Amino acid sequence: MSYKQSIPAIASLLLALLFLAILPARGAQAATILVFGDSISAAYGLESNEGWVARLQQRLDKVAPGRHRVVNGSLSGETAAGGVRRLPPLLAKHRPDIVILELGGNDGLRGQPPKAITANLKKMIADARAAKARVLLFAMKIPPNYGRAYTDAFEQVFVTVSREEKVPLLPFFLADKSGQLVMLQNDAIHPTAQAQPVLLENAWPLIAKTLKQQRG
Repeated sequence: MSYKQSIPAIASLLLALLFLAILPARGAQAATILVFGDSISAAYGLESNEGWVARLQQRLDKVAPGRHRVVNGSLSGETAAGGVRRLPPLLAKHRPDIVILELGGNDGLRGQPPKAITANLKKMIADARAAKARVLLFAMKIPPNYGRAYTDAFEQVFVTVSREEKVPLLPFFLADKSGQLVMLQNDAIHPTAQAQPVLLENAWPLIAKTLKQQRG
């Protein structure tokens, strides 16, 4: 083989070595996390890289480079009812190891029956498990002007689903450590960019624990 003929072969070898170098180490395959939520996780009113989900990817890249991929399947205005229809294609496309389910808030704001919200959350959990994914459930709250009876019933939905489906539950994560609601945008609903690190800090312990269990 002449020198000129060997150049393509050498280039191919170098590309192959580069590809192998950037792969995760054996036994440390990259885990995919699908965040499936509403406007809270879709970074409504913010740049996409400012939201807590983008910050989650940034943190994972620092603590374990190349080990995790975060897919944000969140959609502003999404409900649990809508999520039931939209989740299966995302599961098939991304094959996540972990699904973070952050839905139900818009159902509550629309006054949907708690039983219906419960059934839809359970259906999504069942679909995620059928796709071999672990599920984390994030609880939400609604304003007190909906009446004590409905507000209590709505908040109980997440506790009930967590208990009956045996999925880890993150309590309302739009509050800081003192229990105060995080800073909100002018609509008094969506967290500001400055509040996003608080959301991540609230969610991080449960996510980190689940990732550790995933590595098993």
